[in-house]
Amino acid sequence: MSLRVTPICIGAWFNSAAVSRPSGRLFGNLLTAKHHLRFKTTAIAVLSGVILSATAQTPPDSLRPGRAWLVAGGTVAFTAGSLIALDKAWYQGHERTEFHGFNDGDEWYQMDKLGHANSAYQLGRAGHAAFRWAGFKPGISTWVGGSVGLLYLTGVEYLDGYSSEWGFSGWDMAANAAGTALFIGQQLGWHDQRILLKWSAHLTDYAPQRPDVLGSTVPERLLKDYNGTTVWLSANPHAFGWKKMPVWLNFSAGMSADGMLNARDNPGSYRQFLFAPDISFSRIPTRSKAVRTFLFLLDALKMPAPTLEFRSNGGVKGHWLYF
Repeated sequence: MSLRVTPICIGAWFNSAAVSRPSGRLFGNLLTAKHHLRFKTTAIAVLSGVILSATAQTPPDSLRPGRAWLVAGGTVAFTAGSLIALDKAWYQGHERTEFHGFNDGDEWYQMDKLGHANSAYQLGRAGHAAFRWAGFKPGISTWVGGSVGLLYLTGVEYLDGYSSEWGFSGWDMAANAAGTALFIGQQLGWHDQRILLKWSAHLTDYAPQRPDVLGSTVPERLLKDYNGTTVWLSANPHAFGWKKMPVWLNFSAGMSADGMLNARDNPGSYRQFLFAPDISFSRIPTRSKAVRTFLFLLDALKMPAPTLEFRSNGGVKGHWLYF
């Protein structure tokens, strides 16, 4: 399942989490898979709307009952409701089976797993901010708000486990847990996100060669073509004690892959490891709540910048500007 919505700064939050499945069990049912993807993406988009209205605002000193009901109640109600609707509207259109697994751990150079981790991380980041805005204590906000992505994606994965067209992926769940752990671990240890998980994407020449799998329109290509997707770890030196560094300057390491037309067996394909400067937008000082929220959302994206690329086949390449 892939998790992106538009505009692009929001879309990065829910990036391509499992587009590998259309090329596996759904190879002969790609149109249906596309509808499956869109249905789930719509559900994630609405869920994000419930929690994003509160993000990046200054947390109050005490619990605000109205806000608490809006955030906690709204998130729980929509999560449960959307999963029920997803089960009724989508999964009942396919044969139900006993709960079963689906091993997709060797597909797409694991780029879809990085997408899962990023989706869980970004939803956790938003959930934590929303719970703090409502006045919940830091511990509750960290554990409950920070687990929003993991809880929701676990529900979707559970439903997949009973569908004849899919299956429960332990690799997906491991990635979901890793993204959640990255957020919660930093909040518990530092009360700060010194290392951000970020996303970037660009168009490639591979999608026109296989548009049914890698996308035909620009949004689909950004969503489904892993050849153009990069997931980054972006660290802030100032937060780690390098006080002479600008507070907004980050350095990032990313992973991608190239040469993939199929989930597996792509002769000549290779991994890419990328290193580049970045910007921690949410650390830029501002008094405007609207700007603060915008910068918070923008931190889901890797800033285009000069980049050094190392390839698993031994190649090295520099980019004047890479996104």
